[in-house]
Amino acid sequence: MKRYLILVSLFLGSVFAEAHNYTAKKYKLVRNTSKPVGIVSIVIDKTDYELSVFDDLGWYATYPVVFGNNSLADKKMQGDRNTPEGIFHITSKRVHDKWCRFLAIDYPTKESYEKFNERKKKGEIPANASIGGGIGIHGTWPHEEVSIDKYLNWTLGCISMKNEDVLDLYSFAIPGTKVTIRH
Repeated sequence: MKRYLILVSLFLGSVFAEAHNYTAKKYKLVRNTSKPVGIVSIVIDKTDYELSVFDDLGWYATYPVVFGNNSLADKKMQGDRNTPEGIFHITSKRVHDKWCRFLAIDYPTKESYEKFNERKKKGEIPANASIGGGIGIHGTWPHEEVSIDKYLNWTLGCISMKNEDVLDLYSFAIPGTKVTIRH
């Protein structure tokens, strides 16, 4: 009987741990300060489906996000629905009629063009392919935030977050803010 109780306890503990991890990633985590202090930077981790904000004090917040397609590969060309990887900067921000807010990033950069041209040279992408653009961080369609909770990649290469979260980010991220996107 004692052995049975230990096994049940271990099983329930692992089930609770799994449920706890899912719940923890499902909701934003924010340091206990009203807003970031000093210079803000953003790190987007495609593997973990997270957008983290850092400031002069270190970590400030982490929000769940989704991307273009399920491969999570680096953007190779226009139309592949991949989210680009590299170091970018916010170039502008605006209210968006479909996705709540839109924070544009400076894709493609010089490094993006170098990767693009190298891939063309190696024959990884068609010779007539174009690099694409119009990448940014934005919210979801109204009442479609469940796509974030369920990690449903749906964009054409952008980073999508819950509208409440994009409103928060929009309130303090400014043009020039560094955005690192990694896999």
